[in-house]
Amino acid sequence: MIEKVDHVGIAVSNLDETLKFYTETLGLKFDGVEVVSDQKVKVAFLPIGDTEIELLESTDPDGPIAKYIEKKGEGIQHIAFRVDNIQAALDNMRQKGVRLIDEQPRYGAGGAQIAFLHPKSTHGVLVELCERK
Repeated sequence: MIEKVDHVGIAVSNLDETLKFYTETLGLKFDGVEVVSDQKVKVAFLPIGDTEIELLESTDPDGPIAKYIEKKGEGIQHIAFRVDNIQAALDNMRQKGVRLIDEQPRYGAGGAQIAFLHPKSTHGVLVELCERK
């Protein structure tokens, strides 16, 4: 079911400043930015081999990333696992008693279909399932 780690999402307060660290200091390649309006987030993509880092900056003070930073500060916000069939993966998680944040897949950055699992069912880690065509 799970194919690989798709990406790690990192909540940041200032995307431009954070990008400088990842590109200039760490030497990672920057592969563009996308705004996902319904999630109130601006996402910068930094591919590394088979996976990528996604830097997440809130576009709204009431957005989930802004709330995350207010509560926990900047840092790793979630880990995303690539699946080949997100609906089947959600059905499997539901059957296993995993609490879902998203009952149905939704649009995510980079054209992916995504769904989140509740941290109370995943030992405190926000887990994203991600299907890419």
